[in-house]
Amino acid sequence: MGFIQDIKEEINIIRERDPAIHSNWEVFLYPSFKAVMMYRVAHKWYIKGHYFWARWLSQKAVRKTGIEIHPGAQIGKGLFIDHGSGVIIGETTIIGDNCTLYQGVTLGGTGKEQGKRHPTLGNNVMVSAGAKVLGSFTIGDNCKIGAGSVVLQEVPANCTVVGIPGRIVKRNKQNVPQEDLDHGHLPDPIHEEMDQLGQQEEKLEQKVASMEKEIKELRDAIKTIIQN
Repeated sequence: MGFIQDIKEEINIIRERDPAIHSNWEVFLYPSFKAVMMYRVAHKWYIKGHYFWARWLSQKAVRKTGIEIHPGAQIGKGLFIDHGSGVIIGETTIIGDNCTLYQGVTLGGTGKEQGKRHPTLGNNVMVSAGAKVLGSFTIGDNCKIGAGSVVLQEVPANCTVVGIPGRIVKRNKQNVPQEDLDHGHLPDPIHEEMDQLGQQEEKLEQKVASMEKEIKELRDAIKTIIQN
């Protein structure tokens, strides 16, 4: 009965978060559904010590879906992997409830260190397409990681992180509702800095023009004095 309930919950999760799904039957074709359900089985085998068979099943899931979830990872309820191709979740990764990952996301380590070497994601975390979260640290609840970001250090709860290396561009004490996890409308600090540089350049040009005008006026005044 537990497995049937898991299937029902996974169907509801995908239908809630992907507007492209029109029926429950379509969910069975969805890579996220296959990858997560196979992970659930592989993880049970893993914690029982059946490491070979757990890895065998996880590798089978990779071939079918393009999503690699190590059976040792600890994943809460409500994980949604949109599209999913190229997603990698490392062995000691911990993922909270109601998290969303997009294609090309890596939750990985930074070397061959032992023990806990992969990130921990809190609840309601969204990691956008192509983002890399590398190392053993925590991403707090309700955080957003922007597309293409590389996050190498801990992030407090309720933050938005973008860039390489990732940096916090928004911190809000209020929780981020799940329906607001829109990875297409995150701040762009590089664009903002370019705007600031453009404004500074405009101010410098105005100062230079003003100085040139003053020099011209001074030259004209000197010329007039000499002529007189």
